[in-house]
Amino acid sequence: MKRRQFIAAGLGLTLGARLAIAAPSRKGPGTAESLAVEVWQGLRRQLFGEREIAIDADGVIGLETPYRAADAASVPVAIRGRLDGADGRYIKRLWLLIDQNPTPVVGVFDFFPESAGADVETRVRVNDYTFVRAIAETSDDKLYMTANFVKASGGCSAPASKDPAAAAQSMGRIKLRIEPPAQPGGAARAQVLIRHPNVTGLAMDQLTRMYPQPHYVRKIAVSYRDRPVMNAEVTFAIAENPSFRFNFRHDGAGVLVVHAEDTEDTQFEARARVDENGTS
Repeated sequence: MKRRQFIAAGLGLTLGARLAIAAPSRKGPGTAESLAVEVWQGLRRQLFGEREIAIDADGVIGLETPYRAADAASVPVAIRGRLDGADGRYIKRLWLLIDQNPTPVVGVFDFFPESAGADVETRVRVNDYTFVRAIAETSDDKLYMTANFVKASGGCSAPASKDPAAAAQSMGRIKLRIEPPAQPGGAARAQVLIRHPNVTGLAMDQLTRMYPQPHYVRKIAVSYRDRPVMNAEVTFAIAENPSFRFNFRHDGAGVLVVHAEDTEDTQFEARARVDENGTS
């Protein structure tokens, strides 16, 4: 199944099912407990068919989330690729899923040799108490999953933090921040900040009593020295003013390019020149 089909499958799920898990412990249930969730069982069939998904994923992928979110409309999530390449394997694709969101598929991320590891950090909307899942596909076509339980609610229907007119004035502005690598040829760290309201269409306008059309960033493509670093297809589950942190391999001076596209086919782009030391 192609990446666009994965997104479509997630958007088309019926989410009447609720969590089917035991009461959370102080640290919350983990990946093994998440297998019983009815939403996940349907999502798995639609996205992965009969493919085996290993849950002993500690050496492959890690997931960092708060157990109780301070703001359901902006929950920090970090996915950490843990393969060191010693056995020749690498992570080529990641899925970020939130079971109880109106669309469980948050995003699908593709990585390349220039990615310097499959790490990505972002902020998401969480609509109800739920499992958040990260699923990695390695270069030998195996799947690994890890899951955390997150307590949050109402993130997808929360009102925007800015007036729509004010948000429109700055929409599409992109900031790039770059942290130099620890050693030449190593992994540099970049952060992309995109000014965009990322409208879910689920928050009622209190004046008109109408629901706006969804309008959000749906694609991001990053390259360095004309070589792909990360491609992503994402949904409105990404928080307002999307932010992504990721690695890229710094093997000399070059230009880091970020290209984004939203659901109205508006294109945004930013470039940052990186010198020999990995600073912009």
